[in-house]
Amino acid sequence: MAQEKWLFDGLANTRAQWSVIAQDVLMAELRENLPDNSGYGFWTDDWNGYPACRARLLHHIQDAKVKNPVVIGGDIHSFWANELKIDSFDPRSPVVATEFVGTSITSYGPPYDAFMAFIPNNPHIKFFESRRRGYVLVDTDRKQMDVKMQVVSDAADPKTTLSTLKHWVVEDGRTGPQAA
Repeated sequence: MAQEKWLFDGLANTRAQWSVIAQDVLMAELRENLPDNSGYGFWTDDWNGYPACRARLLHHIQDAKVKNPVVIGGDIHSFWANELKIDSFDPRSPVVATEFVGTSITSYGPPYDAFMAFIPNNPHIKFFESRRRGYVLVDTDRKQMDVKMQVVSDAADPKTTLSTLKHWVVEDGRTGPQAA
């Protein structure tokens, strides 16, 4: 609770233009179809394992009117762009923060087809890609955060080429990733 208080105080009192929370795992809810189609499950080795903590943080961001909250994560070896909401599955729930997740440079990601089957049940997830390797490049100024998902043509080739897979913008005062 002391760490949570430290974070909440910092977010509530910052004068920064962008409130970036860098952390190591996927924060967005990811509702997964159960293999027998009897309902949904959640992986618990990320923020899905701590739903009360996630809810407290998102409520605090909303209640404290944190300026331009953006969460940056990784450790799932795939690219993601997400809207973070108090209730991810209620279309009326406001977007309170933006999340970008970067993939790995060389490690393979989760099975693309299996995860793509989950996406229709997760409307707050705006982009997912696990077949490509790379990183996320972020540039900010007072008006916007510019986010490029960079990919290498072949992670095993020392002469690989680099390209932009997806380009996003987060505008000052407007939460949620916008395709550029």
